[in-house]
Amino acid sequence: MNPFFTQNNLGQVPQPIDSENLENPALPNASQSEGTQLEIEDIIEPTILRYFETLNAGNFAATAQLFAIAGSMKPPFDALIVGSEAIVHYLQAEATGMTLKPQRGTSQLQDNGCIEVNVIGKVQTAFFEVNVTWKFLLNPLKEIDWVKINLIASPQELLRLRRV
Repeated sequence: MNPFFTQNNLGQVPQPIDSENLENPALPNASQSEGTQLEIEDIIEPTILRYFETLNAGNFAATAQLFAIAGSMKPPFDALIVGSEAIVHYLQAEATGMTLKPQRGTSQLQDNGCIEVNVIGKVQTAFFEVNVTWKFLLNPLKEIDWVKINLIASPQELLRLRRV
């Protein structure tokens, strides 16, 4: 269990993070300016592309700014993370050094104006690479209401990951 987040803070109202100290999430990161812009087969939604670009750049504050005020993230093996500040702290603790490799996805507009996006790919760490799915819900303002991250692995593969 991540020491930053316990079940005690799940119902709290998230506090906005100081946007004056953040990079603008709409600006390209260094790798994009060098012409290596991220592409995901069948996904053109800018918010989803920026999610992966900012995470891979280690710009976790910009990643968190893509979420709605009460947006949430449900990573594997951890409790629900709610709010921008909590998401930043979680990503700093858990995602540093990871490389997300989204490969393809689907998106579907819902009757309420929200967009459900599913992406499949891999996550590379210093110790392993694992297949992953990301399921997003974007609100009508194209902010991330929530993302759920699932590992696609056999029970034996998951046990090996937990031992590392």
